[in-house]
Amino acid sequence: MAASMASQAAARGLRTATSKHALLDKLKCTWLSPRRWLNLQEYQSKKLMQESGVAVQRFYVADTASEALEAAKRLNAKEIVLKAQILAGGRGKGVFDSGLKGGVHLTKDPAVVGELANKMLGFNLTTKQTPKDGVKVKTVMVAEALDITRETYFAILMDRSCNGPVMVGSPQGGMDIEEVAASTPELIFKEAIDIFEGVRDDQALCMAANLGFKGPLQRQAADQIKRLYDLFLKVDATQVEVNPLGETPEGQVVCFDAKINFDDNAEFRQKAVFAMDDMTESDPTEMEAAKWDLKYIGLDGNIACFVNGAGLAMATCDIIDLHGGKPANFLDLGGGVKERQVYEAFKLLTADPKVEAILVNIFGGIVNCAIIANGITKACRELELKVPLVVRLEGTNVNEAKRILTESGLPITAAENLDDAARKAVAAIKK
Repeated sequence: MAASMASQAAARGLRTATSKHALLDKLKCTWLSPRRWLNLQEYQSKKLMQESGVAVQRFYVADTASEALEAAKRLNAKEIVLKAQILAGGRGKGVFDSGLKGGVHLTKDPAVVGELANKMLGFNLTTKQTPKDGVKVKTVMVAEALDITRETYFAILMDRSCNGPVMVGSPQGGMDIEEVAASTPELIFKEAIDIFEGVRDDQALCMAANLGFKGPLQRQAADQIKRLYDLFLKVDATQVEVNPLGETPEGQVVCFDAKINFDDNAEFRQKAVFAMDDMTESDPTEMEAAKWDLKYIGLDGNIACFVNGAGLAMATCDIIDLHGGKPANFLDLGGGVKERQVYEAFKLLTADPKVEAILVNIFGGIVNCAIIANGITKACRELELKVPLVVRLEGTNVNEAKRILTESGLPITAAENLDDAARKAVAAIKK
């Protein structure tokens, strides 16, 4: 079955849809709950790179127009770039509700930086990746603008097929790497990294040559590649992507823009990095869900989906859509669930005024269905549930769970399978 629009939206939005990872030793198995992906602003990523000796533009961060003006003067650069700091792409083509067009501006006059910052800070910037009302800009980055004579693409990422990190590069930078791979796959170069040896000199030089760097620039680019790998290890990254890794007319190799993804299960040893997490742009419901190890994505329908597992969640969204309904959310309970989590999940679902019915679809492998049933009955009573509730349970301790629900005396509609559950949920709304 082709994925419905609802499940596609859920897949794009779900930040921690991966299964829980088991770390095994000789004595025990510990279940770790992944949290939402860490979000860093551009200037924060640049700061991490700078601290690892990676060449980036000189920059300052400002929270007020006067600070931005002072930063521009301190840079003493031929040209200055002012960038609004939000966690969304397409800033250059965005529009502020102050009337200013563009979240990225170039100027040679420091005074203009203050004027532009005054129209950015405190105003909402709307881009193709923000909500329709935009995102309020609270910080701007004031950086030295450098000319780029040539742009390349370089990334280090974890690759299951290689059982470790790999380097990926292309002399065609400054554009989507997916487009390069589709149109000119011969310009994509990939090199596996031995996790014990790290990036060897010959590997770094070979990749630099493949990226098109020549003469002294080749050695300089190789050095940057090795420093980027050091950063990759240092911060427990799963990906460091630089696009573009460019060269300037003055003969410098500079990382002009970077995206860093982190291993969220390494938070316990990356306290300083995770302390930089900018959650001001996160959806409040998603943040509340994350407190209880729940993965929640709001959608625009009216049937709440309460499931365990991202695949099951998307299948549930699809089948609701197939029966003519629309999912109101994508809520993944995960594996090592407790009764309190079920209760908190119901609080989140019932707080959404769009929700007209709730569909619970649980396959109990790791999950104990009886725990789910106890959580459901507690929530129904204490929250005085007003909307129809359809429950499909299967797996571990399911008979005990069904007994708990039946003897509760609550108006819960049981379903035999997922198709039956979706059909009954849609029908409940149409009554």
